[in-house]
Amino acid sequence: MKLGIIGCGKMGTAFVAGAIRSGVVAASAVTGIDPVKAAREHFAGVTGAKAAEEISPLADCDVILLCTKPQDACAALELLVSVSKSPPLAISIAAGVKLSALEQAAKGKARVVRAMPNTPAAVGKGASGFCMGHLATSADADVAKQILSSVGLAIEVPERLMDAVTGLSGSGPAYVYLVIDALADGGVKAGLPRADAIRLAAQTVWGAAAMVLETGEHPAVLKDMVTSPGGTTIAGLAELEKHGLRSALIEAVAAATRRSAELGK
Repeated sequence: MKLGIIGCGKMGTAFVAGAIRSGVVAASAVTGIDPVKAAREHFAGVTGAKAAEEISPLADCDVILLCTKPQDACAALELLVSVSKSPPLAISIAAGVKLSALEQAAKGKARVVRAMPNTPAAVGKGASGFCMGHLATSADADVAKQILSSVGLAIEVPERLMDAVTGLSGSGPAYVYLVIDALADGGVKAGLPRADAIRLAAQTVWGAAAMVLETGEHPAVLKDMVTSPGGTTIAGLAELEKHGLRSALIEAVAAATRRSAELGK
């Protein structure tokens, strides 16, 4: 597989580094393009892949990652198909850009995938949702999942659920950072040094998330395993319920989903 990247910023670099690290593609088979010299140099330095300013080196790539700003995605795809020697698979991570817009830009000369990753992809712990265009095949879905999974979890969904993916995992890191910050504040209030409180809070969130993913248990089951009758945890949980943490998080996801839908119109 020859992989091309349009946009060598943080996310493009993270995806390529993950794909190379996991063996999905060799560094020698990857080319990134970006108009910014510093971005190209950083991309090449981190990944060991080639970097160029012009799009022509991507002409014979099998798979293209569109890691541009949303307003530039369709123009970049139009330019790509104008130089491609054969129809590539184009995976767009441009937020809010729908399959219909990407397919119109491709003019039938590329199979397209729309993906919504999140920022923890930069450290290999991302969560992505993706959906397939009309011309994309099941083999294309496998390739897209391989690449997206190289930097975390990837789940295929119908496009009508991409706004929900944005509201949950796309925006979700910000909610979790707020939770970590608040937990750390609680630790400081109880007497812990700030630096220690932040590390303990972050590790606790990371460990709890790993328990959900690795055990396959429902979060409620794992919660009950920690909650002894009359103990410290139930006392804390009662306060969280009193102050509406569960409801606040549900409504945060719902509000972000609505806003994603509005921005996509």
